[in-house]
Amino acid sequence: MVEEPRPGATGIRARRRRAKRGRVTKTDYIPELSEVRMVRRAPEAPLTGVSAEDAQYLFARIGAVNAAFGLDAFAGLTFAQIPARALIHQFIEWWRTLEPETDAQREAHGQLPGAIRLIDTVSTWLEEQAGRRR
Repeated sequence: MVEEPRPGATGIRARRRRAKRGRVTKTDYIPELSEVRMVRRAPEAPLTGVSAEDAQYLFARIGAVNAAFGLDAFAGLTFAQIPARALIHQFIEWWRTLEPETDAQREAHGQLPGAIRLIDTVSTWLEEQAGRRR
């Protein structure tokens, strides 16, 4: 007999039990190595190597997801106050866990991969620049 997980259980055993019962949802995921690396590569400080247009684009993605899904992430912060690592982590988590149902949600959700790639590209560039200075 399979033991029922306690409410809110999120460990690997709980996921396996839900999978056996056919109840694995999109929110039940283990981050891929590439996602972990993207988060680790991103600076802990706000992004400094982006143009004003890129910063506006990334900040608009936060607003679009918040509005479409009724969330309140990074409330009261400007783009210059949001650490890049926290931002890319949140974008990846939204991409992997949110399940869009409306057109607005599908549009906001569909724009997340581009935002993730932009942050990762800038993070890689900043990493290379720091390596050259050494």
